Amino acid sequence: MSDLITPEELPRWVPGEIIARSDGLGWHGVALRSYRYLGQDVYIPPMRDYMVVSYKRGDTPMERRFDGSWTQTRCAPGSVSLLTRAQRSDWNWSQNVDVSHVYLTGELLNKLASEALDRSVTDVRLRDVLNVDDPVITATVGAIQAEAAQQAVGGALYVEALATQLGLHLLRRYSSVTFRDTVDASGLSALQRRRVVDYIESHLDAGIDLDALAAVAGLGVCSFNRRFRKTFGCAPYAYVIDRRVARARELVEAGELPLKQIAPACGFNDQAHMTRLFRARLGVTPGALRGSRRGERGPSS
Repeated sequence: MSDLITPEELPRWVPGEIIARSDGLGWHGVALRSYRYLGQDVYIPPMRDYMVVSYKRGDTPMERRFDGSWTQTRCAPGSVSLLTRAQRSDWNWSQNVDVSHVYLTGELLNKLASEALDRSVTDVRLRDVLNVDDPVITATVGAIQAEAAQQAVGGALYVEALATQLGLHLLRRYSSVTFRDTVDASGLSALQRRRVVDYIESHLDAGIDLDALAAVAGLGVCSFNRRFRKTFGCAPYAYVIDRRVARARELVEAGELPLKQIAPACGFNDQAHMTRLFRARLGVTPGALRGSRRGERGPSS
């Protein structure tokens, strides 16, 4: 929706002094901004992202209208407020406060909900929470704010892990999830099957993950996993392993490459890894297979 505002646009409606921010740090699915606010009465248009508010300094009466109903409380350090995405709200507080906002995208929470519940999700909604004492949220927001300030090595990956932890906590404690009305029991279409198979065949020598395969098919991870199993009768991981073994077998029988070169060319960690999977799936080692094909010439190393 084009009328949803971004975290960067929020100060147009809620003016305050920015005291920390994650702008330009390369984070994905999560952002942080900390503000020093004077007491004020404001309207917030529907926002693109979910917002977690952690109160750091100051003690103030707080009122908020959410979904037509006013809630009254008192917020102080340790308090947490939640605001779901795409939800207009009115806020009123009288005393000065310092707060940290963590913003989580809809894509992030929908993905977490789909993976955690193994069902296709159409929407996640945070409940009307104006004040809760939740040490998990407070500590996680604090860690995200600290990372925005110090920008240590691996910061984006670290924050991604924190955002995942925070998102799952919100899903477990403060959310309602809307699922698709029906579970699609069909398999992959002919076009989707061809695209997925082509992708796997062209990437056998590299890493292949479920997210990439789902993207090739144009599906969510849960829906793709279910449809793939319906189509091929096995999990994507098992199918990829079978194709790697089949490709390696062709190269072993051709006899043109040393076994130690065939292993990485087919996506195995090393020759020992390839040997274990050959024995498990074919009941023979690569060396023995090559020896049986070459006869008196013996196996290649």
